[in-house]
Amino acid sequence: MEAIEAEVRHDVIAFLSMVAESAGDGARELHVGMTSSDLVDTALACQMVEAGRVLLAGVRELRRVAWDLAQKHRRTPMVGRTHGVHAEPITFGLKVLLWSEELGRQVERLERALEDVAVGKISGAVGTLAHLGPDVERRALETLGLRAEPVANQVVQRDRHAQLVCALAVLGGTLDKIALEVRHLQRTEVREAEEPFREGQKGSSAMPHKRNPGGCAVALAAASRVPGLVAALLGGMAQEHERGVGGWQGEAATIADTIRACGSALAAMVTVVEGLTVHPDRMKRNLSETRGVVFAERAMGVLAPALGRERARRAIAAAIDAAAAGRATFTEALQADADVAAALGAGAGSLENPEQYLGSAEAFRRRLLGE
Repeated sequence: MEAIEAEVRHDVIAFLSMVAESAGDGARELHVGMTSSDLVDTALACQMVEAGRVLLAGVRELRRVAWDLAQKHRRTPMVGRTHGVHAEPITFGLKVLLWSEELGRQVERLERALEDVAVGKISGAVGTLAHLGPDVERRALETLGLRAEPVANQVVQRDRHAQLVCALAVLGGTLDKIALEVRHLQRTEVREAEEPFREGQKGSSAMPHKRNPGGCAVALAAASRVPGLVAALLGGMAQEHERGVGGWQGEAATIADTIRACGSALAAMVTVVEGLTVHPDRMKRNLSETRGVVFAERAMGVLAPALGRERARRAIAAAIDAAAAGRATFTEALQADADVAAALGAGAGSLENPEQYLGSAEAFRRRLLGE
């Protein structure tokens, strides 16, 4: 084929000429009524569907291991963080349950996108089926597990390909998010969870003690490439007349790069999440790091009705300052004010119980379990 293409300067003609050399009398029927895009676009659809099934299996597997991890730690308390700062208590299971649900939406998006690209054409140079009847096209494409493009020009319409790559970019964003979260949790100062580190594995060429989040690094590197690839596919949608010259000519490589990047990130994150080591003791320690100030909102809920919102705010602000300075815990500082202590009453002892801050977290889990 390469030798023929060097002479004819056309890849599909070179392919057909090569096949004709060994096809015997059947060669006279080869490619009759077809154009190059009939062959190339239909083949690309087969490849996207086959590769997409592999990706779908990976997303479903990652969702399964995330779900299992969420169930295991559904009552493991930890501090929630917003803007990187301690907020209020949550459970580690709730954090991972969020990953699981988002991955479920990624499955649905990818299924829809794959259904839309499972389309080929054998309708000729400008899509009119002038030389082959629609029954031939339908039967041939059914053999490949594809549908016929309802209305085509020389090509299958590129909104289909663009939608697939956009779906993969959104999937890459989810993988990016999970990897970034695990990488943060593995920081020495946090150390609430760690990705698996196998016997014989090395973390650094210089520092023997290092256990770097290498799987997350693979996922982050792969997923970060995907958004930049979307623009090339979107650019290929616009073509003049029945087929143009332009961005679409690089689309096959772009689609392949996107699928490979998502596949690499998926494989890495399945390994990371399935083998994640969770440190509940460290989560408990970090939860108490601020000496109870993360429980301030519940204190406001109790004190504002009893003392008035402004009086409660001043008392809570003073207790936060005392806790930050290390003079007392948040609850101890609150109880130093007689009016506040009286308003808190017997409930003061349970003010810093994380169980009281979980709200509907368990209800969310049970609802999703039912679904």
